[in-house]
Amino acid sequence: MVAVLLAAALTGCAGAADEGKPVASAQPGARSAQAAPAEAEPRTAAEFLARAEETMAGQKGWTFAVKGREGLVLSGRASSATYSATVRRTTGEAWALHSTGATVSKGVSRSEEIYVADGTAYVKKGAAGWEHGPVTDPEFADKVEDPIAALDAFREYGDEVTLAQPDGRVELRARAASGPLTGVRDRAVVQKALRELAPTLRQLRAAGVTTPESAIAVGGVEELLVINPSTYRVTAHTFKCTFLIPYDGQRIRYEQDVTERTSGTYDEVVAVPEGLG
Repeated sequence: MVAVLLAAALTGCAGAADEGKPVASAQPGARSAQAAPAEAEPRTAAEFLARAEETMAGQKGWTFAVKGREGLVLSGRASSATYSATVRRTTGEAWALHSTGATVSKGVSRSEEIYVADGTAYVKKGAAGWEHGPVTDPEFADKVEDPIAALDAFREYGDEVTLAQPDGRVELRARAASGPLTGVRDRAVVQKALRELAPTLRQLRAAGVTTPESAIAVGGVEELLVINPSTYRVTAHTFKCTFLIPYDGQRIRYEQDVTERTSGTYDEVVAVPEGLG
């Protein structure tokens, strides 16, 4: 999600489908061919994740609806931005992504369009020209909402992931409770949250906040994958994080909350416009 431009606000504050189908096979020596038992139902977080990966990879592409919010609070004063977009993302090794949306801050809306192809991200904000760079570059990675990448992240989280099955759905969750950042910094989900915080933290430091990372506290980090228990399709992905940053005898509260919901399949090709690639 695009970082909020916060230096001015801070200055003011300081002054103030895999459907699990059975597989048929012939049984040697049997009088007649019989269907083999259906594939065992997944029981662990890792098994549900594997089924979800198969299901999402089984389509040419997917469409997602993204909504998010990012902001700071200091001395009761808030500076925030909201973001909404439609993301079309193809699957396969040579995947590509196209996102169209808008960021709203202080009542002003600014359009945003993003392409990702062949490892390069192309970003256009408002009337400004296109920028591009490696999608692995934190400056560009922070701008790209890629719901399929959440599957890779959850695989890397390993034992940090917990499984729950409330109200007919499957929830895979990774979280870190509140406490000093130094105590949980090495957890994978916190590392992701720190990458999201980094652009805003650079802006804060440019505005005079020199708080070392060792003094920052985690207000909470949570990432959630919701999976349909019958089709194993990912229906939603949510990421939330809060950090508390000491400043001038107070604490700046940073918050981010992003939700991506699966809208449906996508059968077209994502192609970077001529002249950008």
